[in-house]
Amino acid sequence: MIIAVTGLLREARIVGGADVTVIAGGGDAAGLEAAIEAVVSGSAGVISIGLGGALAPGLRPGDWVVGSGVVTGRARIPTESDWSGRLASRLSGAVVGDVVGSDAMVADAEAKAALHAATGALVVDMESHIAARVAGRHGLSFAVARVISDAADRALPRAAQAGMRPDGGMDVLAVLKSLAADPRQLPALIRTGLEAETAFRALFRGRQLLGGTLQALGPDLGELLVDVG
Repeated sequence: MIIAVTGLLREARIVGGADVTVIAGGGDAAGLEAAIEAVVSGSAGVISIGLGGALAPGLRPGDWVVGSGVVTGRARIPTESDWSGRLASRLSGAVVGDVVGSDAMVADAEAKAALHAATGALVVDMESHIAARVAGRHGLSFAVARVISDAADRALPRAAQAGMRPDGGMDVLAVLKSLAADPRQLPALIRTGLEAETAFRALFRGRQLLGGTLQALGPDLGELLVDVG
């Protein structure tokens, strides 16, 4: 069994498959860590997969980044190079580089630029560092594959930031309340939604390329099993 860690329930529905237990974090770091711990026994590996925000200029919505390591605070946790290599080979055009894990949403262009300058990482998400930490505690294989949902020069409107529930679902009422309080967010919210749709389509296509089963096979255990049935 592989544990796949995402942020949103919509990502989880795309990623799910045979022998894959999917957990959506919903921005709740403590809850996500506890949820992974609850199912980690007997697992073959942990993969953080889903959407992420670009830190590096040039990455656009729909681009894939395969993580070579996860930066969190002053630490860097490497991914399993063999598994990451297989992911990169299956995901045509994927860029390989570090990922930043953050407990808080990195929503504005200035913060993204500062984080990129400080770490050299390509993308940020709210789950990879937690998934890496649990995998490390249990000696499990670990990998990251993230689709860009917002470019480095994009700022997420407050309405979009308000939309994620702790269970990974969307809080439509919170979005509408934020929009009512500041209707000037509407153009940015529409743009964010369109770019997110591009990312979700890329996630779906990538999941098909990876097959019905995600496998954390070590370098001495043969090639990545791809189940397209």
